[in-house]
Amino acid sequence: MKQKTTSRKIKILVAKLGLDGHDRGALVLCRGFRDAGMEVIYSGLFATPDRIAQIAEDEDVDVVALSLLNGAHGTLFPRVVQELKKRKINDVLVETQAKERRSTVQTCVEGA
Repeated sequence: MKQKTTSRKIKILVAKLGLDGHDRGALVLCRGFRDAGMEVIYSGLFATPDRIAQIAEDEDVDVVALSLLNGAHGTLFPRVVQELKKRKINDVLVETQAKERRSTVQTCVEGA
């Protein structure tokens, strides 16, 4: 007997955080994720950590991709993770673009 498998698209939130107004790279990522078959939600510019967590909760996303190029990642990325945890959202992958920023996110997830 054949088993029915249901698969759904990966749902990813691409979030532009803080006062970083450069979104061309984030928009390119949105298109690439979409072309790869993912469902993409874009936060728009100037999203707050609270707003990102709210979108993640409302949309039931699988991944939160953080984009921030102005150097405030050490402050804002931990706040996003705190807001997600405050809402008991523990099953979401939080990712970012640069290696040093990834270690910031990893430290936040492990430490909080």
